[in-house]
Amino acid sequence: MKNQICPSGLFVCFLFLVTFCLSIEAQTCKPSGNIKGRQPPPNQCNRENDSDCCADGKLYPIYKCSPRVTRRTKATLTLNSFQKGGDGGAPSECDNQYHSDDTPVVALSTGWYNHGNRCLNFINIHGNGKSVKAMVVDECDSTMGCDSDHDYQPPCANNIVDASKAVWEALGVPERDWGEMDIYWSDA
Repeated sequence: MKNQICPSGLFVCFLFLVTFCLSIEAQTCKPSGNIKGRQPPPNQCNRENDSDCCADGKLYPIYKCSPRVTRRTKATLTLNSFQKGGDGGAPSECDNQYHSDDTPVVALSTGWYNHGNRCLNFINIHGNGKSVKAMVVDECDSTMGCDSDHDYQPPCANNIVDASKAVWEALGVPERDWGEMDIYWSDA
């Protein structure tokens, strides 16, 4: 007697596989809580690059995750100074160094930073019809903020690529438009 494959059984397996794949794709990164903003002490929040300072009593969402990384991960590009005295605050997390704003470097949101697994690796950033390769040197902390370690700035959103001026210049964005821009990025 020959073994026959039951078409209805095969169809049920196919439906299960499709449902499983769609449920994985539908998983999103949701806030893991909030932190309450505190008024920074006088002259303690660096407003370079139009950085925000925490507002006393305001609730800011925090994230331990970021959207899934793909070959074309959608993100928001923001502007940061990695130089000493810049709005980035402390030295970079990956190498405990400051970096020139003339060097294409970035900080990634906590989930994408992935406990430092992307440290000193390059990513490709695509925006404004151009692309640039930049080195990951820091974390844009999505889990904490509004304190001296974070220059009294709110926590980063979970989808941020915080970039030096060199990245913005390489993408050909006019300086008057620097600040926030939708981009795509991928591991290089």
